[in-house]
Amino acid sequence: MRRRYLFFDIDGTLKAGGYDNAYIPESTCRAIEMLRANGHFLAIATGRSEAMARHYMRELGFENMVSDGGYGLTIEGRLVGIEPLDRELVVQLIAECQKLDMPWALQIDNSDTRVASDERFEEFTHDVYMKTRVVPGLDVKACDTIYKAYVACLSPDERRLKSLEGLPWCRFWDEYIFVEPADKGHGVRRVLDHFGAREEDAIVFGDGINDLSMFTQRWTKVAMGNACEELKACADYITTDVDKDGIWNACKELKLI
Repeated sequence: MRRRYLFFDIDGTLKAGGYDNAYIPESTCRAIEMLRANGHFLAIATGRSEAMARHYMRELGFENMVSDGGYGLTIEGRLVGIEPLDRELVVQLIAECQKLDMPWALQIDNSDTRVASDERFEEFTHDVYMKTRVVPGLDVKACDTIYKAYVACLSPDERRLKSLEGLPWCRFWDEYIFVEPADKGHGVRRVLDHFGAREEDAIVFGDGINDLSMFTQRWTKVAMGNACEELKACADYITTDVDKDGIWNACKELKLI
């Protein structure tokens, strides 16, 4: 069987049930096992930090991952590296947040914890996505490396932040925006280059807006049945919903298992 390079988003693609009741369908687990047995290359492709996605790798037996919105790379169980955000642009963003009195936080290491200068970010967001540690007097200019930034504000208040024009950002929750890399396609290309694989040998699976960067290349693009309409419009194949054997059905249709 021709070896293919498969990249899977997590939420809404591998994982069903939403944030509070997350689970991986049994048919997805069976498909992953059969794909591996058939010699295909398997990787997760997520916007999460490497540290926050690592347990999904363990749960499904993955050894490869594109993390941090395409800017983190793990090959054969080893973290190759994570490219940070442009530090000077983040410094400008935080200065603007301070001027507009918008609470903010930063992710300055590969962990499940962000740092904030006071309690206001947590009080505003009541967020459970990741931990927030207060570092009184935190100075963004003293941070050598910044992987992600978070700004607490309700839509459309983020339009007041002119510095966002030079940074990648998205909104997953009502209470705050994520300022983070959003080019999973960049990570997919790095993996293919690492192994000397052809673009036409790659297959990507996704469901959300942040998967659009993976849906613009010559490789095969699979959208879940529960995917957003923008992604479906770019897909080569639309499978069933994640909780209706979507991964299994796609892999059978593409003759991968």
